[in-house]
Parts: sequence; structure tokens; C-alpha cells
Amino acid sequence: MENLQNYNAPLEGRRGLLRLDFNENTLGPSPKVVAAIRAIPAEHYAIYPEYKDLRKAFADSFHIPTHQIGLFNGVDAALHATCHAYGRPGDVLLTTSPTFGYYKPCGEMQGMAIKAIPYQLPDFCFPLDQIKQELHQLQPRLFLLCNPNNPTGTRLSATQVLELAATAPQTLLVVDELYEAFTGDSVLPILLRQSDGNDVFRSYPNLVVLRSLSKTAGIAGLRIGIAVGAAAIIDRLARVTGPYDINSFAAIAAIAALSDQAYVDKYVEQVLKAKTWLVNQLKQARVKHHVAGGNYLLIWPHQEVAIVDQQLRSRGILCRSMIGKPLIDSSLRVSIGTKEQMEFFWSSYAAIEGLEVATT
Repeated sequence: MENLQNYNAPLEGRRGLLRLDFNENTLGPSPKVVAAIRAIPAEHYAIYPEYKDLRKAFADSFHIPTHQIGLFNGVDAALHATCHAYGRPGDVLLTTSPTFGYYKPCGEMQGMAIKAIPYQLPDFCFPLDQIKQELHQLQPRLFLLCNPNNPTGTRLSATQVLELAATAPQTLLVVDELYEAFTGDSVLPILLRQSDGNDVFRSYPNLVVLRSLSKTAGIAGLRIGIAVGAAAIIDRLARVTGPYDINSFAAIAAIAALSDQAYVDKYVEQVLKAKTWLVNQLKQARVKHHVAGGNYLLIWPHQEVAIVDQQLRSRGILCRSMIGKPLIDSSLRVSIGTKEQMEFFWSSYAAIEGLEVATT
């Protein structure tokens, strides 16, 4: 414990600003979600939450049997439970670098040894050959893979992910698919085609898929995450998870969100259009940037990144500074919202950087 460092995310004072810093939905949830929460009777506040309907809603949405779905208070809790259930002091946790910052502390809480393989410059390509080598030589207990990766957007095809799982049966491969809605790299469609409907992970008992409703459905504040995997894995994760970790409001909101896929699809479509628009502006202005999967991209300002970050905040825009991050130091990670929101961001960024911006 004395060697652990707190995972601090700059989450305070964000209300009322354009939130392009945490890859959240920038509009909010479906009206169905708001209506469902408002319809909760006051007397239900005094009752412990129930999860049967929530589990079934996820099962129906993902076409996965209910016994292969684990429910968590956000994917952060799923990651913590995975390390808690499978990590022992001295075990190796393999991952990539840079990637989601919470992987490392989750492993360190269990005394695991963290091995992070860097992405390959200049385009942040996935280090496939080295990962295969490490899986073979180290035989890590866990391999945490963010796909598409946050913050580089690096994508690994679903076929390649499954090949890694098949070649490393001694390792639990945890694929974090929080951003797959924006790129379509999920392994689930392939697993569903290969399954008999009752055991989707029959051929891949060492694979776990993590999903969330934070990035697309707009309920990040309510904390809903799921783990999908073999029944034995889901059962093991449940042993280190509290019985009431998801509150009733989150459960009701998630069911409503899952019932309005059209809202999610429309939001994703807006984000992808806005992303294409912003990339075109960056290219025309010759701004150094990197874009791949996910609802975000990286920009390297001409000025010091801390100065640009602060000036954007003074204009009501939040971005995420990548100062000190390996390979992407001095960049800004910018989440993508709607086209109108990105137009506001771009006009502000261009003014701060003194860029000449086309009028069309």
C-alpha cells in the first residue's frame, strides 16, 4: 500500500463547460432515460436494488446468455474485480503503453508485476509480434487490452484479438471495448456466429469483454459497466463484487438506455461526422495530430500544452493534457462531440494558436 499512487482524474468543476476531456457523451442520455428515472416511486428509494431485469436487458441487447454477463459499478469496478479475482503477488499483468491509466494501479493493488509494451512509432501501431513473444515467454496471468486503445486510438482487428486469446490459453485476456461503437472492432459478432447460443465463449474460455454505457448512452455519472465471458469467469468475478454495487437509479437508467438504440446510433453518427470534419480542419491548417479509432484524437500544439489547455478552459472548453505520457507527451487528447461543438472547439483552438482558418 505504501508504494501505491492514487489514480487522480481531474473531475472537479466540469459542469457547464464543453466536456472534451473524458470521452463522454457530450449531449446527455435519451429522453427515455430521464423519464424512467423520474418515474421511480419515492418508496423505492428505501429498497435495495434488483438486477434480474437489468441483466436480461443486457443479455437481449448483446445476444449473450444472462449467466455470461457480470454487472459492475462502471468498468473501473470490473477491472478492479478482475485483478482482485485473478492477480497474485508476483503475477505478471501485461498491457500496452500508453493506455488507460487505471490498469496499472488495479494490478499493483494485488502486488502484480506490470509489463507495458509501447506502441510503435510513428503511427502508434500495435506491437503484435512483441506481444505474442511476451505471452509465450512470460505467460502473464492477465493481458489487459484496450481496443480501440485510449488514448492512441490504435485498433486491433477482432480476428487478431481472438488469435491472441487462442495462442495464450494460460492468460486471461481482458479486452476493453468501451470505444468499439465508434469503430466496430468487437469480438462479440464472431463469437456469436461460432456459438450454439448457450455458451458464447466455448472456444475462448480465457477471454473477457468489457463494455460500458458511459461513452455512447450518456449515463457516465450513473456508473454502469459489464463483463462478458465464460460462466466460470463471471462467477469468479462475482465473488469479489459487492451484492448491491449498482444503485437502483443506474439500473433503471441502463434498462431505458438499452431500449433506445436509435438514440445511441444517432449520437455515434453525429460524432463520426464531426470527427471527419475536425480532421479536415487540422489537415488544412497543418496541425500535427493523430487520429484512429474511438471518439477522440490527439493534437500537438505549437505552444506549451499547459498554456493551450488553460486558455481553452478559460473559453469554456475542457480537453485532456497528455503531459508526461509515454510517446504522446505534450499533446492534447480531444474528445469528439457534435459538429456544432467541434466548430466551437476549432474556432477557439485556432484563435489561441494563431492559425489561419478557412472561412468555408
